[in-house]
Amino acid sequence: MSTQNEYRIDVMSMGKTKKVVLTAILFAVALVLSIVESLIPSVPIPVPGIKFGLANIVIMYSLFFLGKSTAFTLVVLKALFAVITRGAVAGLLSFTGGMFSILIMIILLTIFRDKISYLILSIFGAVFFNIGQFTAISLIYVGMNLWFYLPALLIFGVIAGLVTSTLLKFILPALKELGYK
Repeated sequence: MSTQNEYRIDVMSMGKTKKVVLTAILFAVALVLSIVESLIPSVPIPVPGIKFGLANIVIMYSLFFLGKSTAFTLVVLKALFAVITRGAVAGLLSFTGGMFSILIMIILLTIFRDKISYLILSIFGAVFFNIGQFTAISLIYVGMNLWFYLPALLIFGVIAGLVTSTLLKFILPALKELGYK
């Protein structure tokens, strides 16, 4: 993570309006990534609803380079959008997955600071996103045996973390060229 500061935006010196506009742009990008991802055929495994979580690239970017408050704001906005477009359960799953994900990444960043890679953070974030969703769905469907889904969710979390980390690494130089450094 030696290049982390290379891409960091100085949010503290950013005016309130500029920060709101940047957050709105990032939210719009997250929505576009969600739509693009919904056009990709489902992964052929026996677990319904598994996706790569491309919109989480925006959450990771905001956490790593804009700060915790912007990342939390985007998690809440994504969850509210899910409630509006897909219903309360989708919103709850988005919120719990997003919160589990962002909290584990903050904990790891706090403990390991610059000694942890984006790849490891992304993998943990994706795995904990799935754990958060599994926890929420387990509370909704109390009494149903859902534990057989967990291994597939954990394995796919690792794969999703690899994908989102790789895409973030490709996107960072382009953002630097646009002046977001």
